Amino acid sequence: MRTLLKKMSFTIAIMFCSMNILCEDLDEPDVSGNLCDYQVIIDEDLYGNLESSSFEFVNAEIIDDCLNIELGASGCDGANWEFKLVDSGSITESSPEQRFLKLQLINIELCDAFFQTSISFDLKPIRIENGINEIILNIDGLQSALNYTY
Repeated sequence: MRTLLKKMSFTIAIMFCSMNILCEDLDEPDVSGNLCDYQVIIDEDLYGNLESSSFEFVNAEIIDDCLNIELGASGCDGANWEFKLVDSGSITESSPEQRFLKLQLINIELCDAFFQTSISFDLKPIRIENGINEIILNIDGLQSALNYTY
């Protein structure tokens, strides 16, 4: 009888452990709501002194709260590229109000091949929260301003 109880206890313990493992393997929804790769940085000094490796914009669009940028640059494979999107901190008093940003690419790759990559930035930090729900984004080097509605 004692052996039967031990076997049953062991079996039940294994079942609970298996159930726990199965639950942990399920994908949990992203409750943070942050689906972008990077955050926008608001820093007047950094904006004024920002230096970037050479790149070209291929495409830029806003989807929900993410600024999605496709860009191209010379390099070996683009795996070591680093990015920053910096806001000047200035807001023009126009309708709608406008912000000014610069994209920085840090590229230490010394190859002449041309690669394209896509990145995204969370725009929530640059929202204007005094009843405004639209901003024009002027990104240095991008031919057209973008309209961010939130």
